[in-house]
Amino acid sequence: MKKIILLFLPLFLPFLLEAQESSTSSADDLAKQLQNPVASLISVPFQNNFDFGIGPNDGTRYTLNFQPVIPISIGEDWNLIARVIVPVISQNNVFGESGKQSGLSDVLVSGFFSPKEPTSGGLIWGIGPALLIPTASNNSLGTEKFGLGPTAVALKQVGSFTIGGLVNHIFSVAGNENRADVNSTFIQPFIAKNFPGGKAITLNTELTQNWEADATSGTLNLVGSKVITIGKQASQIAIGPRIHYGNGNSASWGIRAIFVLLFPK
Repeated sequence: MKKIILLFLPLFLPFLLEAQESSTSSADDLAKQLQNPVASLISVPFQNNFDFGIGPNDGTRYTLNFQPVIPISIGEDWNLIARVIVPVISQNNVFGESGKQSGLSDVLVSGFFSPKEPTSGGLIWGIGPALLIPTASNNSLGTEKFGLGPTAVALKQVGSFTIGGLVNHIFSVAGNENRADVNSTFIQPFIAKNFPGGKAITLNTELTQNWEADATSGTLNLVGSKVITIGKQASQIAIGPRIHYGNGNSASWGIRAIFVLLFPK
């Protein structure tokens, strides 16, 4: 049954994403800006991930990533893009018969220093620090470690296509000595195609390499999205399947649904 759902879900995306549209020009512009992680656009995404079939006991996990993105002008030529990811998790039997845990996980704060204009070749880029803060409300939901490291993003937008990638590496610098050190690399290449009316299809993979545990885990995400207005509030809705891979404690399958509040200048 789950394979059937994953197979046919993309076919229903145009119907699931129907809502009141913004004007075509503004919707198309917002959709294009949303493909750019360092755009001068304030956005407040609520990313919902539903994952099933985790581990030997067929565990489940729901993750809400609250991840506001705020651009700050720091001169005529540069922006600082502040990005925060606050995960709230509810999971059951993800580590064997471990039971249910719910609460806040560790927070990741990133800052990208990015030129306001693309390079002469059209490259858009940003680089800066990333900070892992051990805010988990349950030991099973976090690392109990402070971590830091570099992060970077680069992309190019040609016509209706956007292609690029985001990467960070986090290593622990303090925290509970009885917990494993953090030494992990996150890689997120992506490609997106925009369509008239603020619609888009995005394909990305989110790969995490845990060097301490020699474990690789990732998801392949295919998401259909649409820019809408709710009253006068510009927003975006998106939905699509998640395909898990790797030798970590991965799920068998999942679904991603996103709601984004937009605050264009």
